[in-house]
Amino acid sequence: MTEEVATFVAADYAVFGVMLALSASIGLYYAYKDRQGKEGVQGYLLAARQMNFFPVAISLALSFVSAVTVLGVPAEIHFFGSMYVWVIVAVVWVAPVVAEIYIPVFYRLEITSAFEYIEMRFNRATRLLSTFIFLIQNIMYIGIMIYAPALALSSVTNFNLWAAVATIGIVCTFYTTLGGLKAVIWTDVFQGLVLLVGMIVTLAVSVTSVGGFNKVWEACREGGRIDFINFQTDPRYRNTFWSMVIGLGFLWLSVFGTNQSQVQRYLSCKSEYEAKKGFYVGVIAAIFCLGLSYLTGFVTYAYFKDCDPLASGKISEPDQILPYMILLIFNNQPGLPGLFVAGLFAGCLSTVSSGINAMACVTVKDFIQPFVGWSQRVMTWVSKGMVFLFGALCIGFAILASTLGGVLQASLSVLGLVGGPLLGLFSLGITFPCANSPGAISGLILGISLSTWIYIGSTIYAPLPKFMGFKSLSIDGCAVANVTNNYTLTTMGSTDVMTTTVSTTTAAVRPPIAEFYSVSYAYYAAIGYGATLICGLVVSLLSCGYRERKNVDPRLILPLLDHKMFCWLPSKFRRFMWCGVSHEKDFDEEKPVKVKDISLKSISPLNVDEAKVNGDVSSPDPPPYPNSNGFSQKSNFSDSERSLPGVAVQENGETNQAFSMEDERSPI
Repeated sequence: MTEEVATFVAADYAVFGVMLALSASIGLYYAYKDRQGKEGVQGYLLAARQMNFFPVAISLALSFVSAVTVLGVPAEIHFFGSMYVWVIVAVVWVAPVVAEIYIPVFYRLEITSAFEYIEMRFNRATRLLSTFIFLIQNIMYIGIMIYAPALALSSVTNFNLWAAVATIGIVCTFYTTLGGLKAVIWTDVFQGLVLLVGMIVTLAVSVTSVGGFNKVWEACREGGRIDFINFQTDPRYRNTFWSMVIGLGFLWLSVFGTNQSQVQRYLSCKSEYEAKKGFYVGVIAAIFCLGLSYLTGFVTYAYFKDCDPLASGKISEPDQILPYMILLIFNNQPGLPGLFVAGLFAGCLSTVSSGINAMACVTVKDFIQPFVGWSQRVMTWVSKGMVFLFGALCIGFAILASTLGGVLQASLSVLGLVGGPLLGLFSLGITFPCANSPGAISGLILGISLSTWIYIGSTIYAPLPKFMGFKSLSIDGCAVANVTNNYTLTTMGSTDVMTTTVSTTTAAVRPPIAEFYSVSYAYYAAIGYGATLICGLVVSLLSCGYRERKNVDPRLILPLLDHKMFCWLPSKFRRFMWCGVSHEKDFDEEKPVKVKDISLKSISPLNVDEAKVNGDVSSPDPPPYPNSNGFSQKSNFSDSERSLPGVAVQENGETNQAFSMEDERSPI
């Protein structure tokens, strides 16, 4: 293995510069195209709800496969083994839940901010609190997204770290401010192509340099990296089947189910069907790219199996292992290191642009627009100003991200701390009619407090090495004479360090509460979700929420058992599970429909003369209005209108024959 490290040359800077220039030009194009501002705030923040599924799918995939994934997943495989591969199973079970529960609710309400649902379901105070918490989380998360590729660039070139941070933030803020969500989504398509090409080229060249996949597999097997069997139920173990599938499953459910960055993309589609199709295609693309990252992680171990660069001191952070390998294998191939870094930046720019656009959206819709009467043109300019402001804030937080440890666990921890409780809040409103405002606020506060408390505790009392699952590293093949075996490794997501020699006195003074803090980072979202849901339900029931359940707007509740996959359940049981909320579903065609001052023996637009205005009589219910999701939908008609398809009902009891034979029921 050669130790000659490549440096950035003119060809590399050219590739990198072209990617940045094209990204910025897309923003300029949409700024010019929409310069008249005829579509208003909806056009700027939601692309006028006219996007097709394909660009939305690519944009959603890049939310999952970001620069953190490209850097962090190979490092995870290299240092901790293959248990992280089980995340794919988590994504598989999360996908139908998001598509069949959360997307339909948000899309049919025709909202702009996901937190508008919170006010509809609970109250404005809960909406503003949840929006504020989301903004704090997103600023922190995007700061990490900016820092990750900047770290990679500075570690492989003489490019200053903070100059790289500024470059990412400025370019991203520039095209997002000018072009809005259209620019974000179409730039994602271009950046997704760059990222995919960079990942494929990197994997192909690195596998060839090692000697093929057979040698990669053999090296990883001998080094203990092929380890898929860990079903420990102890939550302190960092990577197990349960922490990956259940713990991170709830995290990704919060990201794709209720995170404004993703909800905004769903709402930009032409129809609910397009939104679902875009989501499913995006999940497939994300799994493919995730697989490339797994393979790259195995290759990095095979490449460095005899002389690990972290153990030998050639790199200082685990996340630098892939960029370091890139510079070694691309030593005599100008332009390829630039392609790799361009791919990293592409993944970063996608996540950052969608994030700051989402923050601008919720700020305008939740904190500004409800309290002012400004015109659409003014609100569009205010939205652009918010994009610029949040871009600057995220650049500032990127400076602090350097203190959070490995980028993969740091980013997932930040997502879990807030994403889990917010997921619990939305789930509380969507699935439990008895939930009320006191329960929602109490649950949200407890969920965030508990998960944050555990995270802070973990930075004070780091988990013991036996729970981390750190794999052994070798320096036997290193040519450097002064390499020592007594290396240190910063545990990803912790401020403490793990060494090859653990002090027994340190372990002895650990208080019992330290074991509680040692819970795996993968469970943060699940803990916040569970605490929010349980506390919210208990407080709601104690504050008489069950008595108020019938007053809840049915559009805000999704009767889960009314889905077509549960059609085999008895109708009476499914109706019972509505908990008193009427969802307008026809279970019994013989049930009489009561209409004020009107009785019809046979309802039909052709025999209205047979109606007798003498009281209530029986009439078959109108058929339910089905939808693509398999759930029944609530009609927008009033009670009197809803009862008589084809007949107009007047307050004085008279009837007028309808001029249309069609039932005008419309979906939510």
